This record gives sequence, structure tokens and C-alpha cells, in this order.
Amino acid sequence: MDLIERGLAAAGSLVPLLLVIGFTVLVVSGTKWLLGRREANKPHSRFQHQLIMLCTIFVAGLAIIVALPISDTLRGQLLSLIGILLSAAIALSSTTFIGNIMAGIMLRSIRSSRPGDFITVGDLTGRITEMGLLHTEIQTEFRDLVTVPNLHMVTNPVKVVRRSGTIITSEVSLGYDVPHSQVAELLCDAAEQAGLTDAFVQVRELGDFSVTYRVAGLLEDVQSLISSRSALRIATLDALHHNGIEVVSPSFVNQRRQSDGQLMIPAPSRISTATVSTQPQAEEIAFDKAEAAASVEELRASIEKLDEELDAAGKNEIISEADRQRLESRREWLLDRLQAAEEKQATEDDI
Repeated sequence: MDLIERGLAAAGSLVPLLLVIGFTVLVVSGTKWLLGRREANKPHSRFQHQLIMLCTIFVAGLAIIVALPISDTLRGQLLSLIGILLSAAIALSSTTFIGNIMAGIMLRSIRSSRPGDFITVGDLTGRITEMGLLHTEIQTEFRDLVTVPNLHMVTNPVKVVRRSGTIITSEVSLGYDVPHSQVAELLCDAAEQAGLTDAFVQVRELGDFSVTYRVAGLLEDVQSLISSRSALRIATLDALHHNGIEVVSPSFVNQRRQSDGQLMIPAPSRISTATVSTQPQAEEIAFDKAEAAASVEELRASIEKLDEELDAAGKNEIISEADRQRLESRREWLLDRLQAAEEKQATEDDI
């Protein structure tokens, strides 16, 4: 009888623990379901949903520890141990898992970049395809995907190309026998031919045997950044060659016999400029995932803006019913487009 009573007492002491475990499982599952349902209507809140789930799981773990059938002294020691471990993790966050989480929160808070942007981190240059809680994914100009820890992003200088436009440059070395005023005029014309605006030329260096010039201009369509850089160099070559200027310095040495006055300019090619311009742009091949991520991000931003307009209109009641229905219809249309874009993106990621 004593054994049976002890068994019943032990089983009775486990009832509160089982109830707490069941309750925490229901809370975590319900939170996940609610956040998933909310994400369908507000997909731009995915990052906040991850933080909410992380906090919910942490609180659920603490609740289970409190409900364990152990003495108060041991329970207090366990909670103290968790506090010490949490403090140590925060103290060592610069090189640990939690450090990347904190860095991810910082990147989201300052909003200096978003998916689709051209960025340079150290020696890595490309477009952002994904910004997660722990890492940032970048697609390089060779179409490769590089995963960068968020801690690396916040401890190194990050250069972000502005969406409103950026300045691209090209340098060329010419001899002292070429007038700098003529060079400046030709290089400015080359920049305009490459589709740049507000072109200007700088003298970068007066070397022992040559002068280094830099031509620069504003590129408004940053999506064609790589192709525009190449186009600027091609236009520079064409402008100089067509005006009889050799793109070599006086220190150039060639062992071949040449007639007097022969210039180092290639003969006219049978391939026309129109034929060369029909080749696909590098961005169309290299940044397919980044372009898809940029489209998804723009759709999310549009939905968020519509939500703000609807909330403001609901509070102030300054909008007619027809305009409200129009905004809600547009929101539904954007949600459908967003869902299709995300499904397409997920399908391409699995390939």
C-alpha cells in the first residue's frame, strides 16, 4: 500500500508539469498560427514575427522550469543558472550566435539597405537577395550566392548604391602630347554616349610619362550598373580612337617593326556597334534572384503604404466609401501579386 501511495503521490506531482507543458505547447502553436495568418495579410512583418516566436519559446521554457516537481532551492538555482548563461551570452555576443541576432536587429532598425540594393562589404560586391535574423544573402555579378553573417555586416564598412542614382567612372592614361582640353571634351561626349548625365573629367595623376584622366557621370538607372560601366569604357575607347588619339603612354614599348607615323589604333571592325548592343545585359543574367527579391520588397512597401493610408483614413474619416473600396481593391491586387512573386521565388530557390 505504501508503494501504491508513493506512486500516486509522484503521479500527482507530475500533473501540474503536464498541464503547463500542454498549455505552453498550445500557446506556442497558437502564436505560430496567428502570426502565420497575420503574415498572409501583412507580409512585411515577417521579421517581427520571428522575434515574437523567439520570445514566446523562451518564456515557455521558463514556465516549464518553474512547474518542475523539484525543491524551491533547486528551482532557484536553475533560474539563476539560466540568468548567468543569458548574461554571459550577451557579454560574448560579438562573437556568438546572439551577436548575429543583435546585428540583424540593428540592420533592420537603421534600414540602410534592403533586398535588391547594390552593396559592397569589404571585397564582396553584389545585390542583396535576403536579409534574415542571422545572415544577409548577397548575389554577386557571377550569379553566385554568398551568405554573410550579420555581425560581419555591422563590423565592416558597407557601401550601398543609392536607388536615386550613382556616379560611375573610368580612367585612361594618355601622353603629354595630347591637349587636356581636347581630352576633356571627348571624354564628356563619351559619357553622354554611355547614357550618363552631368559628366565631368578630372586629371588624377601627372606621371613621369603620362597623364591619368578620370571621366565620371551620374547613372540614374542603377539596375544597369555593371553594363553601364562597360559601356562607359567602350565609349571612351571609341571617342579617342575615332579622333586619332592612341590610348597608350609614351613608355609603351613594342618590338615589331612599324612604319613612321603608324598609330596604335585597331582597324575598323566588321561587327557594328548595333550588333554588340544586342547582347544581353550582365544584370539580366547575374542578378535574377536579387531582382526577384527587389520586386517582392517593393510590393511589401506598397502594401505597407496602403495600410498606413487606410488606417489614417479610418481615424480621420476623410475618405469616401468609393475611395476606400478602391484602396482595398488595390491592396488585394498587390497581395495576390506578392503571393505569386513569393511562390515563384521559392520555386526558383528549390531548383
